[in-house]
Amino acid sequence: MLSNTQHSLDKLETLLKSLGYKVRYEKGNFKTAACLLEHSKIVVINRFSNIETKIGSLMGILRDVPTAGVELDEKQRQFLRSIKQTRLTI
Repeated sequence: MLSNTQHSLDKLETLLKSLGYKVRYEKGNFKTAACLLEHSKIVVINRFSNIETKIGSLMGILRDVPTAGVELDEKQRQFLRSIKQTRLTI
């Protein structure tokens, strides 16, 4: 599990960018901290959400994005694999 720090958020953003997604922080009335615009590969994060919510939302998005045919280095592949194997528990 990732710690709720800015460093963890930065790692998730970097991974999304490596997968070809653009990460934007906007203000809005989101039910969660982020939304994914599939066809344009844009992730919009509510800038007013707390860091824990942002991290949880990005991890949820990363679990569902297709990664076939994307070149990642070994560290990023392992990080993505650990995210996909982790499930949120409440």
